[in-house]
Amino acid sequence: MNNFTFRYEPKKTDLFQIKEILKASGFFKESEVKIALFLFEDKINNKETSTYQFVILEDKDKILGYSCFGFIDGTETSFDLYWIAVNQNLKRKGFGTIILKETERIIKNNKGFHIYIETSSTPLYKPTRQFYERNSYKIEARIKDFYDINDDKIIYSKKLIDDI
Repeated sequence: MNNFTFRYEPKKTDLFQIKEILKASGFFKESEVKIALFLFEDKINNKETSTYQFVILEDKDKILGYSCFGFIDGTETSFDLYWIAVNQNLKRKGFGTIILKETERIIKNNKGFHIYIETSSTPLYKPTRQFYERNSYKIEARIKDFYDINDDKIIYSKKLIDDI
């Protein structure tokens, strides 16, 4: 667990590994995988203008996991965490928390004081919700039947500094 490094610029060669991580997780529909890959491609193809930011955790050339996040237009200090995913074989070994903490550090260094995350209310996503709660995220809102009937959107938030 000590040989990993962070990288912040996605490469075209990442796309296959990212797709495999997302598909193997069992959480994401094909349409969601396409969206995640689109965000990578947007950053790769529009490096200077893309608003998406990444934390890629890797060991040599193997991607262990990643996050994708960005500033929320129209706000002064708020960021969305769009994606966080870890290689299925590495779940429950602390890599998700490592990626999340690095993401929070970058956001804070960019004058971001709030992070928002949305996720599903279905039983499949219970470990995801528990992960956010273990990392001090609080439920901010719940939108009934957002994704589907009986599949609410749960919005989590975390304040990164105490004096606001």
